[in-house]
Amino acid sequence: MSLSPTRLRLLVASLLTVTFLGALDHTVVSTSLATIAGELNALEEMGWVVVSYTLASTVLLPVIGKLGDIMGARSVFIASLILFLIASLACGFAPNMGLLIAARVFQGMSSAGLQLMSQTIVAQVTSPRARPKYMAIIGAAFPVAILVGPFLGGLIADNWGWQWLFWINLPVGIIALILALCAIPSIPRTSMLRFDTLGAVAFTIALVALVLGVTWVSDGQLLASALSAFALALAAFTLFFWAEVRAENPLVPLAIFKNRTVSVGTLIAAVNGVGLISITAYLPTYVQMAYGTSATVSGLVPIATVMGMLVSNLLVGFLASKTGRYRIFPIIGTALGAAGLFTMSLLPVGLPLWTPMVVMFVVGLGSGSFMSLMIAVVQSAAPKSATGAVTASVSIVGQVGTTVTTAVIGGVIGVGVIAMLPLGVDAAGLTPAAVHASEPAFQATIAAIYRDVFSPIFVGLSIVYLAGFAAALLLPSGRLSSETGDDQLSQHEAQKIARSHA
Repeated sequence: MSLSPTRLRLLVASLLTVTFLGALDHTVVSTSLATIAGELNALEEMGWVVVSYTLASTVLLPVIGKLGDIMGARSVFIASLILFLIASLACGFAPNMGLLIAARVFQGMSSAGLQLMSQTIVAQVTSPRARPKYMAIIGAAFPVAILVGPFLGGLIADNWGWQWLFWINLPVGIIALILALCAIPSIPRTSMLRFDTLGAVAFTIALVALVLGVTWVSDGQLLASALSAFALALAAFTLFFWAEVRAENPLVPLAIFKNRTVSVGTLIAAVNGVGLISITAYLPTYVQMAYGTSATVSGLVPIATVMGMLVSNLLVGFLASKTGRYRIFPIIGTALGAAGLFTMSLLPVGLPLWTPMVVMFVVGLGSGSFMSLMIAVVQSAAPKSATGAVTASVSIVGQVGTTVTTAVIGGVIGVGVIAMLPLGVDAAGLTPAAVHASEPAFQATIAAIYRDVFSPIFVGLSIVYLAGFAAALLLPSGRLSSETGDDQLSQHEAQKIARSHA
C-alpha cells in the first residue's frame, strides 16, 4: 500500500506525536510522584502510579498486536488514541489514589496500542527499504521523552499543578487524532477473526505474576509471596506455550520464529533493554557516590547516553533505507556497547566527569544503531498476516528483559553496598548529601565501594552485548526490498513460514 508523499508526512507526524505522548507519560510523572501522593494522602501507594502504567502497557502488548492483525491496525490505533485521551482526562480529575491508579491502567493499555500500532501501520504502508527511516523517526520519541520528561514534569507540576501532567495530552492528542483520521489509510485485517482467549489470559497472568515476583523478591518480608508469584508465572507460561502450539489463530504464532531473521532479530532487539535501559536508572546514583557530584550534575551521564542513542538511531535508519543493508549495523552496535560497558567497569574513581560521559555516549551510539532497525528487519522477514504479533513479540521480550534486569541490578546494588560498608555505618542514612558532607577519607571509601559494586554489573551487561554481537553474526545477510506489499527479506522463507503457520 503506497501513499502520496504529503499524506505519508502527515501520517508520520501523527504517529510520532502520539508515540511521544505515550513515551512521555512514562517519564513525565517521575519528578512529581511525591507531590501527587502528598496531595492525595497516599504516600504508601506512590509507586503504583508508575507500576500500574508500566504493567498494563507491557501485559497488553501481544493482545493488542493480535487485535491489530484481526481488526486492522487503523481501527486499533484510533481506538487506543481515544481511550488514551479519556484516560488522561480521568487521571487529572482523580480525587484519590485508587482512581488515579485505575485511570493509569487504562492509560498504559492505550499507550501499548499507540506504540505497537504506530510501528505496525508503518510496516503496512511502506516498503521494507523505506521502513528503517520512518521507524527511526518514530523511535526517536523514546530517547527524547527520557531526556525532557523529568524536567518537563517538574516544570508543569510547579507552575500549573500535577493535573496538567495528564491534561496536556488532550490538545496535542486531539490534533494528532485529526491528522490520523485524515492520513491513516484503511488497512485490511490480515489474520483470522478467531481470538486466542486462553493464550491471552495465560500470558496476562504469567506476566503480572512475574513482574510482581521481581518487585517483591528484594523485600525479605515478601520473599514467600515472591516465590509464590514465580511459581504461578512458571505454571501460566507453561499453559501459554501449550495453548499457542494448539491454537487455530495463536496470540503469538511461534512458527514465525523458525525464520532465523525473526528469532535472531528479536534477541538482538532485547539487548538494548537488558543491557542498557536497565542500568540507566542507577547511573545518577553511581555518579553521585563515585564521582561526588550533585543530583543535577549526575544526570549528565544518562543524558550523554540517550544523546548517543538518538544520534545513531536516526543516522542508521537513514543509512539502512538508503542502502538496503542492515546486518553490519547491529554487529558494530553490539561491539560498541560491549566495549563501552567493559570500559566503564575499569574506570577508577576520581576521573573527570566527562570520562564516563564519553564512554556512555559510545554505549548509546551502539544501542541506537539497532534500536529501531531490528523492528523493521523482523517485520520485513515475517508474514504480513503476523505483522502486529511479531512487532509485539519484539517489544515484549525487550520490556520483560528490562523489568527483570532492573530489579536484579537494584538487588545487587543494595546487597553489595550494605555488605561492604564499614562497621557502624548505617545504610539507611547513606544519602549523597550525607556522604558529600562527610570527611574526605569517608567519601573516598564510599566511592571505592560503589566502584567495586558497579564494576561487576558493568561487566555482566557487557557480556549481554557480547551475546548480542554473537547473535548479530548469525543474522542472515541481505538487502531490504524497495517494493511495497507482501515483499519480505526472503520470499522463499516467508512463504514457507506462512504455510507452516496456516
